Amino acid sequence: MNDAKRKEPLVHISGKGALPWYKSWAIRGCALFLALVFCALVTTLVTRLNPVDVYVTIFQASFSSSRRTWVLLQNLAMLLSVSLAVIPAFRMRFWNLGGEGQMLAGGLASTACMICLRELFPNWAVITCMVVTSILAGAIWGLIPAIFKAKWNTNETLFTLMMNYVAIQLVSYFIIVWEVPKGAGKIGIINQSTMIGWFPAVAGQKYLLNILIVATLTVVMYIYLKYSKQGYEIAVVGGSENTARYIGIRVDRVIIRTMVLSGALCGITGMLLVGGTDHTLTTTITGGRGFTAVMVAWLAKFNPVWMISTSFLLVFLEKGAGEISTSFGLNQSFSDILTGIILFFIIGSEFFINYRISFRHQTKKEGTAHV
Repeated sequence: MNDAKRKEPLVHISGKGALPWYKSWAIRGCALFLALVFCALVTTLVTRLNPVDVYVTIFQASFSSSRRTWVLLQNLAMLLSVSLAVIPAFRMRFWNLGGEGQMLAGGLASTACMICLRELFPNWAVITCMVVTSILAGAIWGLIPAIFKAKWNTNETLFTLMMNYVAIQLVSYFIIVWEVPKGAGKIGIINQSTMIGWFPAVAGQKYLLNILIVATLTVVMYIYLKYSKQGYEIAVVGGSENTARYIGIRVDRVIIRTMVLSGALCGITGMLLVGGTDHTLTTTITGGRGFTAVMVAWLAKFNPVWMISTSFLLVFLEKGAGEISTSFGLNQSFSDILTGIILFFIIGSEFFINYRISFRHQTKKEGTAHV
């Protein structure tokens, strides 16, 4: 085609350089504000409710009492914990979708210690065994797909996803073995009378120890990824495996080491759920956090510190959605619609952070006659 006849596209989409953090978060803040306005319009048109009352109810779901606030912080800590676990693998471009299974493996190990060792050791020894075995169980669950990826280049997404179902079946089997009473199909509260294996309350708060542990893990993970040699190797492998090999990095070793770390941290999360929160084991104890962590990590750009805010947002919206369904008699689907709208706006704002849109400029034709 003749260059003179070739038309310039109406819209150009080009990548942006890295924006200062305050500009990117200002864009996300604007997206959140627009999402709330849009949700208010939808609420008014569909339900005829006052959107201000709906937003107040969402806020009260988390902050109307100290107990609700502590539950929010506990849920935030558990989501943040598994999100921290998958970050090293994601930075390496190893798409670990096995967080659910790795948490269940850690929770199963903790449950086994609480049940099998309760009459043999004191509480502190049982908790010590829970820590060690949960870390090992989660690490093994991460090690298996890592070996297959490093040695035979298998698809890590499918492999880790399938490992979740293996863990679910293992947990289902041992629930039947340990069920109380027989035929109940569940374990029930473990060691309810003796509290063997239960994490102690700190400052009179049941969930504070879990929160402090996850806060410590957040700081350690940030330092590990940003300042350690292993964190540097993870970033290089994630950028290009060929470059990593060229500069002498053992890619297979990095993959295995990183997935062992990821699985071990998921195992710790499973232990916290069993020993510090629920004191029982079910196939649904993870609550889908392993998959939600993918969104948390992506929204935070794989930054452990920023993941605190993204974890808070998702937990806050989840609790608020359930509360407005109860308070206003709305279908749970409507609450999910509002949550989806907010997330859609926030995720969509990432496009405007990373890309620039420009339109074709109309120019005068060359060679026009002069009067």
